[in-house]
Amino acid sequence: MTSPEWLLRVLGGRPKPVKRPVRRDPPTPLTRDRIGEHLSARGYRFAVDDDGDLTGTWDGSRFWFLTLGDAGEILQVRGRWHRQLPLEQRGAVGLALNDWNRERIWPKAYVREEEGRLALYSEVSADLEAGVTDRQLAQLLACGLGTGVHMFTALDALLPRDDEDVPGPTDIPDN
Repeated sequence: MTSPEWLLRVLGGRPKPVKRPVRRDPPTPLTRDRIGEHLSARGYRFAVDDDGDLTGTWDGSRFWFLTLGDAGEILQVRGRWHRQLPLEQRGAVGLALNDWNRERIWPKAYVREEEGRLALYSEVSADLEAGVTDRQLAQLLACGLGTGVHMFTALDALLPRDDEDVPGPTDIPDN
């Protein structure tokens, strides 16, 4: 019978594992400037809206990069699908979004009525009260954009077009 590795190490039978240096990327507070710097470094085009939020379009759909919470510690990447649907499709839309939310972690999907039409949204949110490293921020932004675009592409295939489908607002060039 052999002893567990940890017991052998305690008794001096095995050498201790070599500790490798850990790259330090200390968490720092989330800011709109950091989000903007990351988006710029990736070559993305975006603008600042009237509320001071960063926004742009990806594959025709509008995305916002929001800092929420009392201290701006919550990052939210919110997307709005480029199509609007008639109110009569609420049942089909509800089933499609329920399936999405049940089968996937990201993004959260929901529908809102806006000016007599249905608007579909995606959201990825993270509480970063303790700060965020550059790598974590990059991962969260990629997750919010990537999963949002993926969901909207899937919805294009699931929800039929009709003559009443109208595009949402797009005044920023597409990324």
